[in-house]
Amino acid sequence: MDWRKIPSLAGLRAFEAVARHRSYSAAARELNVTEAAVRQHLRGLEDFFGLSLVHRSGRGIALSDPGQKLAASVASGFQTLLSGIEDLQRDDALRPLKIALTPAFAENWLMPRLGRFWAEHPEIETELAPSLRLVDLKSDGVDLAIRYGHGSWPGTRAELLASAEYLVVATADFMAGRTAASLAELRDLPWLFEDSRREHQAWAAERGIDFHAAQNRFYPTNSLVLSAVRAGYGLSLQARALVERDLQAGTLIQVFSEDPGTLGYYMVTLPEPRAKLRVLLKWLKAAA
Repeated sequence: MDWRKIPSLAGLRAFEAVARHRSYSAAARELNVTEAAVRQHLRGLEDFFGLSLVHRSGRGIALSDPGQKLAASVASGFQTLLSGIEDLQRDDALRPLKIALTPAFAENWLMPRLGRFWAEHPEIETELAPSLRLVDLKSDGVDLAIRYGHGSWPGTRAELLASAEYLVVATADFMAGRTAASLAELRDLPWLFEDSRREHQAWAAERGIDFHAAQNRFYPTNSLVLSAVRAGYGLSLQARALVERDLQAGTLIQVFSEDPGTLGYYMVTLPEPRAKLRVLLKWLKAAA
């Protein structure tokens, strides 16, 4: 499209309002601008076309022949644009909320709660996109990302959902006869780690735990790690949010914990989330 052949859209908008109302003042009120601004827009259009578009008629105004032709085209064009926008908004309103999060957080924190949200808000559909990949909200079409970190991601809005207090957990049977007065007493026991969790490696190294010791075992996903620790195979480092149900049920016990500081799982969205996403955010915050 050659935009050089199209005049100012603001001018066309002002002209459409004048043509419909046959009044500068009524057009100005509708557009929430001054009458002088409306007149200036029309003069700009007339200069662009080199034609007179309106003229006085008694105490009001009338359209010239070129003005009538332009008014019909502009009204039709704006109506087509409006129809397209309304269709797009309608499609967006029907689109499920896409939630990106890690498989472990989806399985152990969100899924046990999500059924209540569906029951309370059957009109809001959700689509889970579990992945270890850091998604781009815009290009990946993601409405909400639940991310682990300190809550600072440029160009986004982040709100703390759940603290990422790290716990060392195990079964009561595994810890039977073993003491855990300090972390040092746990260093030589079997630890269970997820292969790709670099934060776990860093945590272990900072505390003098040999991440690659012979007795330690590694699993491709945190779900398998949790299955192994529930089976009593060793100790596991987990965020409290991921093992709350196990602790409450007594499946696992807390062996050691640390202050998480600002680390946590954050609800990350674009700066202005749409209405039904705000409903979900408020609900998740209350459910945390």
